[in-house]
Amino acid sequence: MYCPILLADMNAFYASVHQAMDPELRGKPVIVGGDPAKRHGIVLAASYEAKARGVKTGIGVWDARDLCPDAIFLKPRPASYVNFSARIIRIMKDFSPMIEPFSIDEAFMDVSGCGNLFGSSLDIAAKLKKRIKEEVGVLCSVGVGPNKLLAKMGAGLQKPDGLTVLDFPDIPAKMWPLPVRKLFGVGSRLEKRLADFNIHTIGELACYPLPVLQKRFGLMGHVLHLSANGIDYSPVDPHSLERIKSIGHQITLPRDYRGYPEIEVVILELCEIVCRRVRLGGFAGKTVNLTLKDNEFLWISRARTMTCYTASAGNVYRAAMELLHKHWPSWKPLRMVGVSLGRLVKNAPEQMDLFGEAQRAHLLNVACDRIKDRFGEQSILRAVSLTPEGVLRDRSGAAEHG
Repeated sequence: MYCPILLADMNAFYASVHQAMDPELRGKPVIVGGDPAKRHGIVLAASYEAKARGVKTGIGVWDARDLCPDAIFLKPRPASYVNFSARIIRIMKDFSPMIEPFSIDEAFMDVSGCGNLFGSSLDIAAKLKKRIKEEVGVLCSVGVGPNKLLAKMGAGLQKPDGLTVLDFPDIPAKMWPLPVRKLFGVGSRLEKRLADFNIHTIGELACYPLPVLQKRFGLMGHVLHLSANGIDYSPVDPHSLERIKSIGHQITLPRDYRGYPEIEVVILELCEIVCRRVRLGGFAGKTVNLTLKDNEFLWISRARTMTCYTASAGNVYRAAMELLHKHWPSWKPLRMVGVSLGRLVKNAPEQMDLFGEAQRAHLLNVACDRIKDRFGEQSILRAVSLTPEGVLRDRSGAAEHG
């Protein structure tokens, strides 16, 4: 069977990025997340050395410290993760123009028609893994299959540093014995609903009567049945990001933030990250969404639509400030904040103003983007990022890899 679809999945991506930037961290248990000394936060990523001790993504950092006392805890560096992800995508595009980013650490690649240039799908997968390891410094697992679903499932079968072909004849032996939760698209809630039908493995789902699944789950029941049998008709779409509705970023704060002056610093930093990503995609947006969560995990999400399309952090920040002051009391402790820009369109003209402020902001954005493209995301920062309230600046002293 012809297997032209690859899925490259970076292994323990956030932790691997830190190990790539600091060679002294390689081979050591690295945990990216909150501060265990202050006993707050969760594990966002753990190196395989830490995972071998039982550390899992999502557990509290204090629990991770108990499991792995000698772990090295590091704060997240979102700008570095975006930078490394972009470098990996550029390498993949050297093999094929048909690249579809799936998340910050995963991307699909269709190598149909590339055989005369780089060899078989398996050859391309091996060359891709080698280049990412040598040029970026992180390991990845690659799944090879006849469609996106099987490539995705194959990439998860062997970690870290795996290379797995999952073809239709392999499904009964390699995929069906797995727990149904391992099937792409099945979360914990759906897993519980399927358990009510005594469906616990992918094979049991594949063999379950389709009419019953359709009656209970509607269209999703049909999709689940197809997926369990390895059937997926969706193409690799290099233009998928052009149809996204919004771009956003959120962060769990290292401590409770109280008062508008502290909170406003973080929101401005998030606006910079979001608008940088919006400009990289060639977009402009109109609707600003602000998400806020307190230390008791109670949250609100509010949106405001601006009069004109923009990709400028200053405009997004002003809209976010209106939402903050209107919907969040200054005394209320803040633990998580998120900003997104929606109603995105391609190549939207920005509204000029009488005094040229918009033009100056545009030229400043162009200059800053060029600097970051060449020297890395943290090569130029707003001054507020250097204050104690700033959370996105690298405080380790390590140089940003460009």
